[in-house]
Amino acid sequence: MTQKNDGMKKNLGKIKGFSIQFLPYSEMKSLDGNERIQKILKIVLGNNILILQGRLRNEEETRLIWDTMAMVDHVKGFTGIELAVISEDDLSFFGTLKKGVVNLISGGDLGAITIIGPATIVKEIKKNPKKIELLLNK
Repeated sequence: MTQKNDGMKKNLGKIKGFSIQFLPYSEMKSLDGNERIQKILKIVLGNNILILQGRLRNEEETRLIWDTMAMVDHVKGFTGIELAVISEDDLSFFGTLKKGVVNLISGGDLGAITIIGPATIVKEIKKNPKKIELLLNK
């Protein structure tokens, strides 16, 4: 039994250090799009996997991807990001309408979770209806 545990410890040692950081919507709602992108990139460049309450606006997500692609050749050891948004998809007409009104009032989609991580750590993010799988690089 101890030999098995020793083997597991050796395998765990191969994963580079990282942490998971949760960012509540309350910390993002007062920021403009550029400030949101800068905050996200600062967290991800620090070898952190970010779990963001809510989701970015479409133009912010596009800007994040463009900024990331521009950084790949200019930041040593940075190979990009993995990004996934998990939200309710199958809503009825009234559910969609209700969600739209709530999002309009709150200023964002609080029924979603966005996961962003550096590609050097996160190999792939798989979404299934019942679970999220975060596959890490060794």
